[in-house]
Amino acid sequence: MQNGQDGGNGPGRGTAVITRTKTKTKKPSLYRVLILNDDYTPMEFVIHILERFFQKDREAATRIMLHVHNHGVGECGVYTFEVAETKVSQVMDFARQNQHPLQCVMEKK
Repeated sequence: MQNGQDGGNGPGRGTAVITRTKTKTKKPSLYRVLILNDDYTPMEFVIHILERFFQKDREAATRIMLHVHNHGVGECGVYTFEVAETKVSQVMDFARQNQHPLQCVMEKK
């Protein structure tokens, strides 16, 4: 046995301090994906976009399309950055392939 001259925490005592660090997981930023109104893209095409890329049913897609038509902009959904960016690209590419000037953008929530 040691005589305790080193405070009792010296080598050979087998005392260990276990520290647990709590990692705070930060929630990822969310982004709104928006469709902008224009005077050329057919309403039916916008409904198709909402059904195909945002998994909206016919009723929800029609409601969003009318909101875009009447207010100039409408929200398709809220996603993490990567998902929102992908959806915007998919919509823009699909609109161009079909020769529509439809604009789709994302903004931080």
